[in-house]
Amino acid sequence: MHRTLPLLRSVWRGPFVTPFPELAGALANGTPIKTDKRACVILPNFVGVQFQIHNGKDYVPITVTEDMVGHKLGEFAASKKWVRFKDSQKKRK
Repeated sequence: MHRTLPLLRSVWRGPFVTPFPELAGALANGTPIKTDKRACVILPNFVGVQFQIHNGKDYVPITVTEDMVGHKLGEFAASKKWVRFKDSQKKRK
């Protein structure tokens, strides 16, 4: 049986955070930060900042709120397109 590893890092390593040097400017000006670092954990000082997160095709605009702290940036930009198949009942008629 294949066992999956948890998505948490060890406590002594801490969360994975990418330094954003333009963070202070983004808070002051309201300009979005364009990034493809989907694994970066959202910190409390990111609240109010606008990010543009790459989903593999284009950049999805996200504004960070207090509820998002502790989650990862990639959780808020879906990278897979949901496909709905046609209803089989319609084919029969």
